[in-house]
Amino acid sequence: MTTKKVALIGVPLELGASKRGSAGGPAAIRRTDLEKRLEELGVEVQDRGDVSIPDSEPGSGKMKHAAAIEKVCKALAKETYAALKRGRVPVVLGGDHSLAMGSISGVAKKMRESRKIPGVVWVDAHTDINTPRTSTSGNVHGMPLAHLLGLGSAMFNRLAGFSPALDARRVCLVGIRDVDDGEKRILRETGVRVFTMADIDRQGMARVAEQAIEIATAGDSPLHCSFDIDAADPSIAQGVGTPKRGGLTYREAHLLMEMIAETGRMSSMDLTEVNPLEDSHNTTAELAAELILSALGKRIY
Repeated sequence: MTTKKVALIGVPLELGASKRGSAGGPAAIRRTDLEKRLEELGVEVQDRGDVSIPDSEPGSGKMKHAAAIEKVCKALAKETYAALKRGRVPVVLGGDHSLAMGSISGVAKKMRESRKIPGVVWVDAHTDINTPRTSTSGNVHGMPLAHLLGLGSAMFNRLAGFSPALDARRVCLVGIRDVDDGEKRILRETGVRVFTMADIDRQGMARVAEQAIEIATAGDSPLHCSFDIDAADPSIAQGVGTPKRGGLTYREAHLLMEMIAETGRMSSMDLTEVNPLEDSHNTTAELAAELILSALGKRIY
């Protein structure tokens, strides 16, 4: 998979989050002149605009705004599938992390046609593997990985047309530092590999990145990177909905993206949870753009 042709897809979604503001994420990232900077890197860019977000009320169930989020994810799955079909790398600009159910479902559907299973490096402060049963908030952005693994609600489990969309053995989490009790049990049961911030402290990002990439690309799997910007420390990423101290440094985040780029195996990417209402001078959106550039091949030298 070449990274020289890219489709930018905005998803101004905030329905899955507890705090409003991430709907402005795609526009904030675009304001960094991302398209121009990608073109300067030698990337051919097609901006597909934004996926439409329907009006919604939270509802009374265990998944707030579930019907609206399902519509968004179905539309996004079609977009990522179509981008791959055209030979482009879909780069999804978010928006809250519930969008990953759509982006990865479209990727999984396309890869299945080639008898491949996508591997995922999920970069996040949180594990996002709650189910409707274990979630205490009902916020869907805390559940996307569970649904992609076939563990959640039927309405989200089969967005790819089959379930599970992912093989837990090819999924790894990087940068984790906040895990709910219910999520701990699910992680143990599924065997998803977790690299916490303590692992990064002990081993260094280079070694953790090597292991994460090896897991995600096992068996010649194409790699999807789903990067929640709250994985970065709030000192460099203030504009997020759920900040948590002790996150990735600027260079740790970039090194991971640079090492993913070096594999030449990245088929698709999400950059989620940019919240300009919490940001200062668009600095978090700027970091998001820089990380996308690193994942697509920008190097120091």
